Amino acid sequence: MQTAKTSTTPLRQLALHSTTTCSSHATAYGKCILAAYTDVRKDSCKQEFEKFGQCLREAVCLPHYDKGSIF
Repeated sequence: MQTAKTSTTPLRQLALHSTTTCSSHATAYGKCILAAYTDVRKDSCKQEFEKFGQCLREAVCLPHYDKGSIF
């Protein structure tokens, strides 16, 4: 029988940081999306999304990606 890993996987680390370390940025982005969901326009929440993505990159120590990335 195989035992569970005690180390944190990258996905678990991302989930942890998105709900703890970066929670204020996630909340701001979520509120922006909620406020604009009936009239969605390109880049309407871009600033909030970029701040949330930057926080996640720093939290999980990922290199900076081009603006076209998902984070």
